[in-house]
Amino acid sequence: MRHGKRGRKFNRTHEHRKAMFANMAASLIEHEQIVTTLPKAKDLRPIVEKLVTLGKRGDLHARRIAISRIRDEDVVRKLFDTIASRYAERNGGYTRVLKAGFRRGDNAPLAVIEFVDRDPDARGAADRARLEAEASAEEAA
Repeated sequence: MRHGKRGRKFNRTHEHRKAMFANMAASLIEHEQIVTTLPKAKDLRPIVEKLVTLGKRGDLHARRIAISRIRDEDVVRKLFDTIASRYAERNGGYTRVLKAGFRRGDNAPLAVIEFVDRDPDARGAADRARLEAEASAEEAA
């Protein structure tokens, strides 16, 4: 029996689940909106909300905890500098989960998880910068 057990297993080991949510949280912070399955989005929400609260604390210990959970220092820098300042006056409720239909291959329910007051230009900004750098390198060559 699973009395008192929180969260879904997703048919993964504890280590795999922990890594999956760390990667998803890093992607959400970087792009400020991601598309995933509905159960994963619902389980990712409290993880990201706690990370934003750590970012609002802003001290060194909170930064080290966030780095240990996300494992990407650039994303943690964005969390503490940009996102934490954006939600400084907000008491929780930093993300929203929107249903987005069903996946074509296996009919899994999809969802969009995003920050409430997100920056629309943040989605795909890293990819645009990489493509522009490659194009300018080709022109120079």
